[in-house]
Amino acid sequence: MRTQKCHGRVIASFVGCTALVLAVTGTASAQPRNPDLAHQTLAANDGWAAFGTGTSGGAAADFAHVYTVTTWDAFKAALADGGSAPKIIKVKGTIDADGPSCASFAVPGYDFDTYLKTYDPAVWGRATNLDAEPDDSPEGLRRASAANQDAYIKANIPANTTIVGIGADAGFKGASLQIKGVDNVIVRNLTFESPLDCFPQWDPTDTADGNWNSEYDSAVVYGSTHVWIDHDTFTDGDHPDSTLPYYYGRIFEQHDGELDIVKGADYVTASWNVFADHDKTILIGNSDSASTAAVDRGHLKVTFHHNLFSNLVERAPRVRFGQVDSYNNHFVAGDGYGYSYGIGMESQLVAEHNAFTLPDGVGAGKILKKWKEAPLTADDNYVNGTPTDLIAVHNAQVPGEILQSGAGWTPVLRTKVDPAKAVPGIVDHCAGAGRLR
Repeated sequence: MRTQKCHGRVIASFVGCTALVLAVTGTASAQPRNPDLAHQTLAANDGWAAFGTGTSGGAAADFAHVYTVTTWDAFKAALADGGSAPKIIKVKGTIDADGPSCASFAVPGYDFDTYLKTYDPAVWGRATNLDAEPDDSPEGLRRASAANQDAYIKANIPANTTIVGIGADAGFKGASLQIKGVDNVIVRNLTFESPLDCFPQWDPTDTADGNWNSEYDSAVVYGSTHVWIDHDTFTDGDHPDSTLPYYYGRIFEQHDGELDIVKGADYVTASWNVFADHDKTILIGNSDSASTAAVDRGHLKVTFHHNLFSNLVERAPRVRFGQVDSYNNHFVAGDGYGYSYGIGMESQLVAEHNAFTLPDGVGAGKILKKWKEAPLTADDNYVNGTPTDLIAVHNAQVPGEILQSGAGWTPVLRTKVDPAKAVPGIVDHCAGAGRLR
């Protein structure tokens, strides 16, 4: 047995990996030996969130704007208090944001069995979606019920805010944090169990077979700047997709993403997180449309480093437009694996010094997925312990889906880069909530 140092904390390890000397919250000269977790700020050069003014969250908060919360109502009240004045919100224990029950959100007259009978493809067909249905229709009553859940489980995060978990078990169940149109936010040391959409919408026109579409990401960075997401764990928890029912022959999908970064958001660093047991995980840029392109071009600058992506199906992340730097991450594929990196419209992805663990029968060519023509840089990556040219193996194993090399830019906002071969031992033992004290 060996010991491994994770940002000052010693963790027992049975993996022969190098000791970490990198402190993701700052260099030894910049911060005290054991700084107060709630007042820590992002280190210089630690990814895109360090660009320009950097990211300090609520570190400058006065005593009156430091809160410890244990309930959803108290959390929302703390967010609202003081506007955008610097604030620190310490989360203690697991906060349930689900509400009393799905039935509590339903408006009078809403009945799911009636909904199913009305929009059964054998009755409704597959040529028309439900958007034009009137307010008193089953779809209209579903929309009203969904609006009730939306208002309850979403929490708007103001500028200059740090949200930090205290202890190993802090987090949210069923919450959707909305980091929307603000600057300078830190979210750390929290476990997020994905929201469960009580009222997914049926869209018969989504693919030839139709689909159930859900709302609510665990966290959304929407048009915001300087955001640091660090040492968090994102999971479906007690409600994985395998537990969800089927209607009309399609899974009744009640999950959306774990972390979405959209609508011109910029300067985001996601470090030392665990993203686990989910389907559509991270979306950067949410549309190819001309109106979205006008907002997203020149933005969506995001860094992912030292994250564990475990048992995911796809989107780790899927990228449109942005300059995304992804290094020193560990990707562990499981059942139903689709791909890790989605190469979308005008994306400029740099994927370097990462490690991938694939099960028998899954070829390395699946790691990349081409959605649109967009060159990428993918150097010094290891698959099952072997150096692998991800672009070359993709092009060899996926005929007709040829990717080009060369993202057109070189990341400079990086702290210590670990050897790709050592990444599994480092990341698996140091990423996720509960690792910080």
